[in-house]
Amino acid sequence: MNFAKYHALGNDYLVIEPADAAGKPSARQLQRICDRHYGVGSDGVLLGPYPHADGDFGLRLFNPDGGEFEKSGNGLRIFSRYLWDHSLVGPEPFTISTPGGIVTSQVHEGGRSVTVEMGTISFDSRQIPVRGPAREVLDETLEAGGRTLHYSAATIGNPHCVILCEHVSPRRAQELGPLIETDARFPNRTNVQFMVVRDRHNIQIEIWERGAGYTLASGSSSCAAAAVAHRLGFCDQEVAVHMPGGVIAISIGDHGAITMRGSVTKICEGVLSAELFG
Repeated sequence: MNFAKYHALGNDYLVIEPADAAGKPSARQLQRICDRHYGVGSDGVLLGPYPHADGDFGLRLFNPDGGEFEKSGNGLRIFSRYLWDHSLVGPEPFTISTPGGIVTSQVHEGGRSVTVEMGTISFDSRQIPVRGPAREVLDETLEAGGRTLHYSAATIGNPHCVILCEHVSPRRAQELGPLIETDARFPNRTNVQFMVVRDRHNIQIEIWERGAGYTLASGSSSCAAAAVAHRLGFCDQEVAVHMPGGVIAISIGDHGAITMRGSVTKICEGVLSAELFG
């Protein structure tokens, strides 16, 4: 099974083509591939490209726990770079269809930077989803780890819970992230961002990803956190999102359209041995 490995600000994915995977790896195979001791190690697997009627390329995304998920900003930038490296795209914009919707992507700087039009953000509880009455989920409270936290929820094709904080740390994300991810109000579980607003154009986040755990960077998390900061009146439409892995630039359109730009780095290519799955 051939693979290519990339990272986007320390958030690493393997790209595997469907023909090499004989369709789709099993959950057990995905868990072994992503294991950092027994496999290659990654924050997930990108399976594509697929032919797709609604986009230039189809993509499926899998977490290290073997579960499929809807959308990843960093994953989309990595997949775009993979398409560029294999001469499947040029400098012009192209579309990618994911379970979380269709995006438009464009590669810059010889593949080192990618812009993705991620879609439109929504705070609608029915779309995210969040249990309870139909509403926009903004500045509500929840209990986790004996603390009362202020949160807002959003979706850009996958669910997010943004916690407004006075300070953030990896330890807080690792302690509270799993509790919030599996909170009963989120029927599909949720990604979690712990956010500090620095000024009108800068926020800082720590991230707990659904199905993956503590993560150095996340594109969709950056989109959700920046959109929440803007909607609550803390930030303007251009927001730099600072994470342990680096910075992603987010632009928020007048009607909630989100554009993301960030870097991608190629790590290696290789072949997974059949012995790996023994």
